[in-house]
Formats: sequence, structure tokens, C-alpha cells
Amino acid sequence: MAKANYIGRRKTSTARLYIKPGKGDFLVNGDPLDKYFDTQAKINVAMLPLEVTEKTADYDIKVTVRGGGITGQAGAIQLAVARALDDLNEDLHDVLKQNSLLTRDDRMVERKKYGQPKARKKFQFSKR
Repeated sequence: MAKANYIGRRKTSTARLYIKPGKGDFLVNGDPLDKYFDTQAKINVAMLPLEVTEKTADYDIKVTVRGGGITGQAGAIQLAVARALDDLNEDLHDVLKQNSLLTRDDRMVERKKYGQPKARKKFQFSKR
């Protein structure tokens, strides 16, 4: 085992992941995965690297995630898990790469501009 601390980011969320061989426990901020995330879709996003590589019951994973919302946190956990699996087993690199799980999603919220109500929305224009 090379290192036990892996980082994943998405939007403004940061996930710090600790992994060790075990029986498949997955804790997020001290809660089980299905208790922390409200929908099955978010659970599927976080678990995708484990399901693709068929390693769901091989590792105990503990994640501390901060910032952003639930969707960003699920994406951050996904990247951290993928990086951890890639580092622990080089044979899984191709599978993770084919499913584009090793690439950070760099999309961020566009900032609000002055003189406008939102980033791109404009106030109503009146000619007269």
C-alpha cells in the first residue's frame, strides 16, 4: 500500500479518503454511505469506481468531505476512490481510464457580474 490519503475535488467540494483492505465498509463523515446521501443516484456516483472495477467488498473506505453541495461531494468522492484504486492496483488503470473516472471535472460556477442579476442574465431593457 503506497499511501492511505487520497484527495478528490468537484466544484467547491473536497474529499479526503482513507483506504485499507477490509470487508467493504464505506463511511462518509462518520455515517454509512446510504445514510449520508439522500438519493440512490448520488450513492451510485460515489460507488461507480468500485463497481466498475468489481472491488466493492475488498476495501474499507473512510471519507471526510467538506464544502459545496451533495452533488459536488458525490463527484469529489468518486474521483478520490478512483485515484485510490489506481494507486493501489496498476491493473485497474485502463478500466478506470475507459470510464473517464481519473479526470477531474473542472467546471465551476461562473461568477456574478456587476450590473446584472446573475452571471449571464440581464435586467429587462426598456427602449422608452
